[in-house]
Amino acid sequence: MSPAPRIACLPGDGIGPEVMGAARELLARIGDFELSEHAIGGASIDAHGTALTDDVLDACRGSDAVLLAAVGGLRWDTTDPHAPRPEQGLLGLRKGLGLFANLRPVRPSTALLDASPLRRERIEGTDLLVVRELTGGIYFGDRGSEGGRAFDTCAYTVEEIERIARAAFGLARRRVTSVDKANVLETSRLWRETVERVAREHSDVELEHMLVDNAAMQLVSRPTHFDVLLTENMFGDILSDEAAMLTGSIGMLPSASIGAAGPGLFEPVHGSAPDIAGTGAANPLAMLVSVAMMLRFGLGREDDAARIESAVDRALGAGLRTPDLGGDATTEAATRAVLGYL
Repeated sequence: MSPAPRIACLPGDGIGPEVMGAARELLARIGDFELSEHAIGGASIDAHGTALTDDVLDACRGSDAVLLAAVGGLRWDTTDPHAPRPEQGLLGLRKGLGLFANLRPVRPSTALLDASPLRRERIEGTDLLVVRELTGGIYFGDRGSEGGRAFDTCAYTVEEIERIARAAFGLARRRVTSVDKANVLETSRLWRETVERVAREHSDVELEHMLVDNAAMQLVSRPTHFDVLLTENMFGDILSDEAAMLTGSIGMLPSASIGAAGPGLFEPVHGSAPDIAGTGAANPLAMLVSVAMMLRFGLGREDDAARIESAVDRALGAGLRTPDLGGDATTEAATRAVLGYL
């Protein structure tokens, strides 16, 4: 008998522990997993003075997959550049695990087509994947502030662009839409040249370039046009949150962060929502579908992933609605509904 997969669970802050509880219940129903729980983000700052300890990073490196709920909250919000921030835990985890590709699927459930702020006929049939570069760009460039002047440096290498482009083309079915700002930024011009070179290795997939401002408009005007959106770090951060609203709520969107080797990181896109923490109103569905992504991309268990996604769709089709979707189902009730359809 093969050993149980080792999953490092990071509940984090705000509603994180509540939706992680839902994930743990789901995993208990799916199969045998060895789960370990660790502090990250604000919870780690409170306990250890840093958002990510070396011990937690080592535990994550030694696992088969990492499941993260949420980090952040107003109590740790500060403009002091020397003070620890919860988000540093997430950035450190991505860097420490070598996670360079963030995958965010956007596929509105049939049952939620009328929950989106866009008309049903505009989003029906949407099935796209945002592939975002995670370890380069302005979030990791040189920065500083002095004498009334501040700067953040955006930098990319050919190698960084090549590896994320290859990931995007490997996941595409028909088209890669590469998003940049090549009419203004030198990094975007390098991005476009490099992506075009990688595209020649994938003659069966169409490549189109789109400026980021146009991409933001096209996402809401004709989302069904897109297959895979390939973006640098900051553009992908913004566009994927915009795309989340196509599903009716950011509480519905899962994500996966993967690298060349080692465990992947799987997490819902929503934040820690401290305003509803402890009320039982958190939507656990993005967390549950993040478990499905972990099973598919992290552990190679496609059948189990499909079971979870089907159960979520069937629960929604039967009328399940949490407060963010216009209903009153609690976190516990939503979890029970999905488990009932497995």
